[in-house]
Amino acid sequence: MPSYLSPGVYVEEVASGSRPIEGVGTSVAAFVGLAPEGPLNEPTLVTNWTQYVAAFGDFTDGYFLAHSVYGFFNNGGSAAYVVRVGGVPGGESGTAGAGGSANGKRAAGDGPAALPAGEPQQLGKFKVAAIAAGESGAGLSVEVADPEGEGPAERFRLIVKDGDRPVETFDVTAKKSGRTYVVTQVRERSRLISVEEAAPAAQLARPENQTVALPAPAGAVATRGADRGGVAPANGHPGPGEYLGDSADRTGFGGLEAVDEISMVAVPDLMAAYQRGAIDLEAVKAVQLGLIAHCELMGDRVAVIDPPPGLNAREVRVWRQETAGYDSKYAALYYPWIKVFDPSSGQPRLVPPSGHVSGIWARNDSERGVHKAPANEVVRGAVDLELQITRGEQDLLNPVGVNCIRAFPGRGIRVWGARTLSSDPAWRYLNVRRYFNYLEESILIGTQWVVFEPNDHALWARIRRNISAFLVNEWRSGALFGARPEDAYYVKCDEETNPPESVDLGRVICEIGVSPVKPAEFVIFRLAQFSDGGGQLDE
Repeated sequence: MPSYLSPGVYVEEVASGSRPIEGVGTSVAAFVGLAPEGPLNEPTLVTNWTQYVAAFGDFTDGYFLAHSVYGFFNNGGSAAYVVRVGGVPGGESGTAGAGGSANGKRAAGDGPAALPAGEPQQLGKFKVAAIAAGESGAGLSVEVADPEGEGPAERFRLIVKDGDRPVETFDVTAKKSGRTYVVTQVRERSRLISVEEAAPAAQLARPENQTVALPAPAGAVATRGADRGGVAPANGHPGPGEYLGDSADRTGFGGLEAVDEISMVAVPDLMAAYQRGAIDLEAVKAVQLGLIAHCELMGDRVAVIDPPPGLNAREVRVWRQETAGYDSKYAALYYPWIKVFDPSSGQPRLVPPSGHVSGIWARNDSERGVHKAPANEVVRGAVDLELQITRGEQDLLNPVGVNCIRAFPGRGIRVWGARTLSSDPAWRYLNVRRYFNYLEESILIGTQWVVFEPNDHALWARIRRNISAFLVNEWRSGALFGARPEDAYYVKCDEETNPPESVDLGRVICEIGVSPVKPAEFVIFRLAQFSDGGGQLDE
């Protein structure tokens, strides 16, 4: 109380007894993957596609990060943190090497170990040379093949093979003014070869379909995937350890621990590495388990899991139950892959669904609320699916927590599932898990004022009043089940929850119970005939 020493009128400001709790945001995503440039292992906030391109570059052939972020914003996402792994600071994806240029992008002829390029080989009007050794020891080769789909005559596909295994693929053009010009694309993205013009620009033309063996650089040795604890091997893809990262060094998933507002996490480029044979299913499982463990540790975010590509319904069920076997209320799996238009090649392309699904979660939260299941929603930007799922196939997948994406005539491509990967029926539905994340974080942040307050009946009453005021608004918005507020929630903070022994330890315990709404997953209409004469149902 202030001291009044002389007569007069005094005006005082006093704090209101009400401390309203505001709901936290639930629509911030995090993406971990590969990009041609940008900060390395540093969570970077982007709020639109233009910001992403400025920070990390445009669409990149063979990787999915850009497509996933684009799909996130296209489907209603408003903010995302991007963590680039598997590259050098400011430069391209792949293992950092001594031969990088000042800006982090490898100049033509530079290799991971600054070795001289191998003997150049003629490839039509171009020359190609190896700048690094492969992992297999069998040597590198380059194959020229036809591109996917139809297009200009100068387009072709350049495939770099380590032995018999493709390790780098480029959809390029021999047209120097094209955005996918072969010399530029290989210079900026390849860690294994270099391509130069062997003829004046006016004479350049698409090479004939052929395979050319490349002599190894002098002094080069096969790396055999020298992983260095998970750092990217020579094929340009990071190993599991680089995705998992370290919380002390703020790398990989560990770097996301310092960002509180994230509510969903996806790793789309994990499947790019698997497609190219850089990692196997065991490594995929290790990274996805690490992602789920990160979400469980944080307790306020959910992992969006992608399945391997090319699996039919039976195979993805086997992979879900036997190979992966995930059981977590902090993860959700979506199948199959979706086909989108690729602006970089002008052709449709299959991409993992996690980026688009994350955008749908954000859109659903904004338009309906986090309590509503993010399902029966159109996948914007999807032109087709990897394969069409039938009701019979979904009958096998839905019970094991595989959320299907299906195409419906006249209704478009929609998310048709809303389950977590938990075997616990209490946490079966995704909206229940995400809604509890929202409640817990909102109450946690909105009651920070309680700390160090006198622990007495007045404090307990204020806590009950503030939390009840927050929950009654949730009930009115349709997030809690019950005809009356007392049916939908309860808040208990009194002598029973705070006995003297607990007060002496400096604790304030408040017990809260809520009844969340569950999605109408199975809608059943029972029809019967009745006799209009007697008004009774016919047996």
